[in-house]
Amino acid sequence: MSASFEDFNFNKQLYSAIADAAYETPTPVQEKVIPSIMAGHDVIGIAQTGTGKTAAYLLPTLMKVKYLQGMNPRVLVLAPTRELCIQIAEHAVNLGKYTDLRFIALYGGTGTKAQIQALEKGSDVMIATPGRFMDLYLAGHFHAKEIRTLIIDEADKMLDMGFVPQIRKILEVIPRKRQNLLFSATFSARVEKLTAEFLEFPMKIEVSPQATPVETVSQQVYPVPNYATKINLLDYILETEKLEKVIIFVRTKKVANELYNNLNKKHKGKIKVIHGNKDQNTRINAVESFKNSETSILVATDVVARGIDISDVSHVINFEIPVVPEDYIHRIGRTGRALKSGTSISFCNEAEKFLIAKIEELIKMKIPYLDLPLDVDKEKTSFTESQGMKLEIDNQKKRLDPTFKGGFHDKKGRVKYGKY
Repeated sequence: MSASFEDFNFNKQLYSAIADAAYETPTPVQEKVIPSIMAGHDVIGIAQTGTGKTAAYLLPTLMKVKYLQGMNPRVLVLAPTRELCIQIAEHAVNLGKYTDLRFIALYGGTGTKAQIQALEKGSDVMIATPGRFMDLYLAGHFHAKEIRTLIIDEADKMLDMGFVPQIRKILEVIPRKRQNLLFSATFSARVEKLTAEFLEFPMKIEVSPQATPVETVSQQVYPVPNYATKINLLDYILETEKLEKVIIFVRTKKVANELYNNLNKKHKGKIKVIHGNKDQNTRINAVESFKNSETSILVATDVVARGIDISDVSHVINFEIPVVPEDYIHRIGRTGRALKSGTSISFCNEAEKFLIAKIEELIKMKIPYLDLPLDVDKEKTSFTESQGMKLEIDNQKKRLDPTFKGGFHDKKGRVKYGKY
């Protein structure tokens, strides 16, 4: 017999919000996590984005706090990025709309005035990035002594972004007696070490094997000799394939801007770009425009690879293969969400084949290679780009074998691998 939300004994306010959200039955992560949180356990949840984990921790937490009370937060949700912080806050507001609970989102990249004014009205549930939380706390704009539930979302990304010192400072200023919930897409040794610092006898709940790509995503790789040919292949796919909504991932802000400028000539008004150098309002507007289907193409660095819930992305294109294999999983997790099918297409030059192999090791499956379409022109590889790829291949071999001596030794002014 399949689980039902009725099994969780929520109050009528939450059930009304669940009905409005059209949640029919709990997802596997909700089915496993909610009872443990309701019972007061510390929980480690290992689950990919797009599995319903945000509601899995918000619903039982909102049930516990129930009503407006005092001026200071009783629940703290920490998120690594502004975008994820905003998204979690939107989820919380929607699920708590029939309650009188007050929600506040604190994040950087924008001025503090509006957030300080919101804090003056009081809050029950606070969603924050670690840096902005500490800035406003140390400035005396709220007290942390009433926090009884701490939730850390995307813990692996927190570690990647270097937030551990800030998290430790936060742990020093919030009450020791509290419920701790930690969610992560992977459970690396670093994440395990972090959990050991502040979770007491946690229940570890793993919904799917670690680092498994979403089952509803079809994956494929095109071997592409160089940057210019990648541009030709991208143009070909955008013109010939039925891409309802596509995110194109690159590694750097520079390539993101160049790719946007190139594509905008043919797809003017249909494309947005998002990366860390864009101001907060621009980033929010780009994501909202894409969510609302005002634009259909989003060029992005990995700043949006995690946590952003855009349910109808049909395709993810990895214009550049990520250096960190786990980032590939988070990228392709932007499609194939909510049980819909999706497609991931990766462009791979000679140096990036090593990265594809590392990804295949992680996900424990082979990604099929496809032949370059005949209609795609193969451009000549420039000398600079060719040298850059050879250098990267040498560096890969050195990482595997420190005694390896390649043809490219460290010299001043050596070719750098990246944008060619």
